[in-house]
Amino acid sequence: MSGEPDGPEDRLRRFATIWSRAIFPVTATSLTRAEFETELLPLARRLRDALGKRTLDAPAAQSVGAALIGVHCTDPEALSRTLDVVDAYLVLYCRDDEDRREEELRSRCARLQHAVAAGFAQALRERTLAEQEAISRAALSARNAVAEALHASEARFRAVFQGAAIGIGIADLDGTVLEANDALVRMFGGAEGFLRGRNVVEWTHPDDAPHVWRLYEELVRGEREHYRVEKAFCRPDGTALWTNLTVSLLRDADGVPQYQLALMEDTTERRLLNLRLRYEATHDALTGLPNRTLFFERLEKALAAGDGMRFGLCYLDLDGFKTINDSLGHAAGDRLLVEVADRLQGCATAPGEMVARLGGDEFVALTTGSDTAVEVDDLAGRIMHALAAPIRIDGRELTVRGSIGIVEGPAAGERSPAEVLRSADITMYRAKSAGGNRFELADPEADARAITRHGLTTALPAALERGEFFIEYQPLVHLGDGSVRGAEALVRWLHPQHGVLGPDQFISLAEHTGLIVPLGRWVLEESVRQARTWQARTADAGPLRVNVNLSPCQLTHPGLVSDTVDILERLGLEPGALCLEVTESALIGADDDLLKPLRRLAEMGVDIALDDFGTGYSNLANLRRLPVSVLKLDRSFTQGMQRFPADPVDLKIVEGIVGLAHSLDLAVTVEGVETGAQAEQLRDLGCDTAQGWYYARPGPPDRLHELALADATG
Repeated sequence: MSGEPDGPEDRLRRFATIWSRAIFPVTATSLTRAEFETELLPLARRLRDALGKRTLDAPAAQSVGAALIGVHCTDPEALSRTLDVVDAYLVLYCRDDEDRREEELRSRCARLQHAVAAGFAQALRERTLAEQEAISRAALSARNAVAEALHASEARFRAVFQGAAIGIGIADLDGTVLEANDALVRMFGGAEGFLRGRNVVEWTHPDDAPHVWRLYEELVRGEREHYRVEKAFCRPDGTALWTNLTVSLLRDADGVPQYQLALMEDTTERRLLNLRLRYEATHDALTGLPNRTLFFERLEKALAAGDGMRFGLCYLDLDGFKTINDSLGHAAGDRLLVEVADRLQGCATAPGEMVARLGGDEFVALTTGSDTAVEVDDLAGRIMHALAAPIRIDGRELTVRGSIGIVEGPAAGERSPAEVLRSADITMYRAKSAGGNRFELADPEADARAITRHGLTTALPAALERGEFFIEYQPLVHLGDGSVRGAEALVRWLHPQHGVLGPDQFISLAEHTGLIVPLGRWVLEESVRQARTWQARTADAGPLRVNVNLSPCQLTHPGLVSDTVDILERLGLEPGALCLEVTESALIGADDDLLKPLRRLAEMGVDIALDDFGTGYSNLANLRRLPVSVLKLDRSFTQGMQRFPADPVDLKIVEGIVGLAHSLDLAVTVEGVETGAQAEQLRDLGCDTAQGWYYARPGPPDRLHELALADATG
C-alpha cells in the first residue's frame, strides 16, 4: 500500500496495521500478526469514534486500554508503544472533521492517551491482584501441605513463584532476602546478586512515606498480617523503580511468624506517563508557563495560608496584540508571546513568585509573603521594564506594551480565587481604559461599579421583554405666553434590585450591546401613542408635540425611516407633532449618507432638533446643511443666568446664538431652566421654548400641565 488511504475505513485499517506491527513483538499470543491485527481493529474504531466526539469519551479510551490486557498485551512496553502510535498516527489517520482545528484534535488525543493508560493500568492491576490472590492461596496451600506432601508442594510453589508476571521475594523476619523470582530480578536490572542476601532495610528511599517503615515493623513483630504501599527503590544503575508493594507475613503450622512474602508490581512507566500528562495538563503548550489550572491551584493555596501571610497578583494584558496578529499573522504573534513569556519568567524568580499564562495575550504573576504590598508594586514595575525593550520578529522591531491590574491583600481573607482574578481583570481593564502601558491598584468601589454595570448589561434584554421600562415626560413651555407646547420623552428603567435608573445609567450599555435599536423603537412608539392621547384630550388647545431622543446607533440603522413612518401611520399622529432630538456631537462631520434619513424625515414634516448645541464645537456654518428646525441650547450657556446680575458674557453668547438661529429659521429651546430669573432673561433674549425644573420635573403623562413655576435652586 502506498500513499494515504482514500476512505475512512482504509485509513482505520492502516492505523490498526501500524498499531499491530508496533506491539505484536512484545505480546504473548499464539495468534499470527494478521489475526492479531483483526483483534485490534475494533479497538482502533473505538479510538477513532472517541477522537471525533465533541466531548471527551474517557470511558471508551479506558476500555481500549483494558482490552489490551484481554489480548495478552501485558508487557509495559506494549502500553508505551501503543501510546506512541496513538500520539503519532491517531489524528493523522482517524480524524473525521477536516474543519476542526489541529490544536483541538491534538489536545483531545493527549487526553485519550491518558485514558488509555488509565484503563490499561486498572486492568493490569485487577489481573495482578487476581494473580496475587492465586499466589497467596498457593503459598498458604504450600505451607499447609508441607507436612503432607513436601515435594509436591515445593514443585507447585516453584512453578507459581518462577512463572508469575509480577516480582516475588521472600525474606526472613530479620529482613534478609532469601529468594527472588525472575520477574523481580528483571525489575532491578537483571542483577540477581543485588537482591539475594541483602537486608530490606537497606532499601530506604528519599520519597518513602513516613508510614512505610512503621507498617514494616508492625508486620515483622507479628502485629499485622499484611500491608500495601506505593514505594520507590533504587536500581543498581541509579534509576528509580516505582512499585505497588504488598508484603504478607507467613506463619508455620503453629502460627509462629516465619517469613515475609513481598509482591511487587512495576509502576515506573505508568508513573512517568502520569507525570508527563500532569505536566501537559498544567502547562501552556506554547510558552511552557504554568496554565490557568496550575495557577488556580497555587492561588488557592496562597489564599489558604495562615495569618500574617499576604498575596499580590498582577494581571497583564498586552496592548494592541490583536493588531500584531492581524497584520503579521498568528505565527508571528505566537513568537511574540513566547518572548514575552521568557521575559516575564525572568521577572518572577524570588521565592513565592510565579508567572502563568491564562490564555491569549493574558498573563498573571503571583507573589506571596509578609510584605506583598511593596513586593507586588516592585514586581509590576519589573514587568513593565521588561516589556519596554522592543522584540524583534521577522526582521521587525515590535514595541510591546501592557496594562496591569494589581490585587493585594491578606491571605486569610474570604475572597475565592475566582473573585480575586475577577477583581484583577476589572482593574486591568481600568488601566487599559486609562490609555494602557500602566498598572492600576484594585479599588473595591470601582469593582462594585464594574460588576453592577456588567449585571445591568446582561439584564437589559430580558428587562425589555418583561416591560421594566417606562417613560416620563418633561414639559416644553413657550417663553412668550407660558403655555405647554409639548414634552420631551425620557425613558426610565424600573430595575428589580436597583430601583428606578435614569438613562445615563443604561443608555450607553444599550448602545454597546445593540439593544438601543429595539429599545429606541419601543420609546418612539410609546411616545407617539401618548402624543395621540394628548391630542384627543386637548383638541381645542392645539397639537402637543413630543420630543424623542435618537442615539447615534439609531441614526445608522437602516430601518429608522420605515419604523418612524410605520409608527406614525399606525397610531394616527401627524408628522409635525413629532420631534426627533439628535446630539450635536453625533452630527459633527456627518456625511450625506448619515444625513439622508434625517432629511427624508424632515421632508415628511418631522421636526429635527439639534440637542446639546454648543458642546460639540461644530462649525456654525454647518447648520445650513443640517436638516434641523430646532436648536436645543445646552444648559452650560445659561447657568450664569441663575444669579443676578447675569454674566454679561453668557448673555452675549446666547443672544448671538439666538440671532443666528432665527436668521436660519430655527427655533431655540433652552434646557436646564431652574429659576424665574433665567426664564425672564431667556424670554428677553428671544428664546422660543424652555424646559427645566423651574417649570416641572419629568413625571407621568397626566401631569404634563401641572407647572411648578418655582425656583429649583437653593
